[in-house]
Amino acid sequence: MKAFVTGSSGMLGINLIRQLTAKGYEVKALVRSKEKGNKLLGDTGAELIVGDMEQVEEWASSLQGCDTLFHTAAYFRETFAPGRHWEKLERINVTNTVRLFEEAGLFGIGKIIHTSSNATIRKREDGVPSNESDVMNPDEALNDYGKSKVIGDQKIALFSEKLGIPVVTMKPSWMIGPWDAAPTSGGKLVLDFMNRRLPGFIADSGIDVVDPRDVADAMIISAQTINESDSFILSAHHVSQLQLMQALEEATGIPAPAKKLPKRLLFAAAWAAERYAAATGKALSLSVNGIRSITNKKQTSSAKAESELGIHFRPLIETVRDTVNWYKTH
Repeated sequence: MKAFVTGSSGMLGINLIRQLTAKGYEVKALVRSKEKGNKLLGDTGAELIVGDMEQVEEWASSLQGCDTLFHTAAYFRETFAPGRHWEKLERINVTNTVRLFEEAGLFGIGKIIHTSSNATIRKREDGVPSNESDVMNPDEALNDYGKSKVIGDQKIALFSEKLGIPVVTMKPSWMIGPWDAAPTSGGKLVLDFMNRRLPGFIADSGIDVVDPRDVADAMIISAQTINESDSFILSAHHVSQLQLMQALEEATGIPAPAKKLPKRLLFAAAWAAERYAAATGKALSLSVNGIRSITNKKQTSSAKAESELGIHFRPLIETVRDTVNWYKTH
């Protein structure tokens, strides 16, 4: 089997490629920098293809000869800055993703495993964890990133129906795990904890968490077993920020911060951070929508993935401990 992976220098992409090559797949890996790609993937044997999602046509011919496209690339770095990044979010996560899938069809790809997000799933008012049927409308999304993923999933469904190419959509929750070199917001939280930079925790909070290695496992199983378009939520644990801090304390031996941070104070600080980011052009480390996401306390269910894919999620402490150890090593 031969696979093409986008987003190959991202946390999910790296873990996916490592699992694919370990299982005997030949892999073509899309990277923006060959130097970075060699540093992160040089020991996997993957063939590095230099390119990005801004210019799909420049490297699309490299899809030829591959059986499956694993699409993990997305634009999300500054997604919580209100309104400022919509044009790029729409271009990368919607227009160019559909364009990539069209090219994949032209070059003989038989199946596409697409990475969306559980940010596309609506919170149920009855408190029951949401499932794959609880899909948001674009105007319900908590942020522009979620909105771009909702619209993208809609366009992808139309593409799959029109061309008859199965697209299996993964909807992972917030990912924390090893090989987070960027780092993502999850990795930043771990590093800030390890460096004792966290002043406290948000008491009234709750967020779904999943290990990227488990997401990669689900993607590979889907490629091997699912032969029609479908979607799967991948969410291992619903935790408060305090519970996450306690897991970090157990993994590091560093005491978790004991101070409760009031929601009202955090929203005020986030508003000020957004004004500063707008004035300076710097990336946000704190945002109103970021605070809204973690205090929304939406829970999503992976029951379908567990039943149909046979997925088993590793314990939270294993994920946290492995992430901490990866940062210590690297």
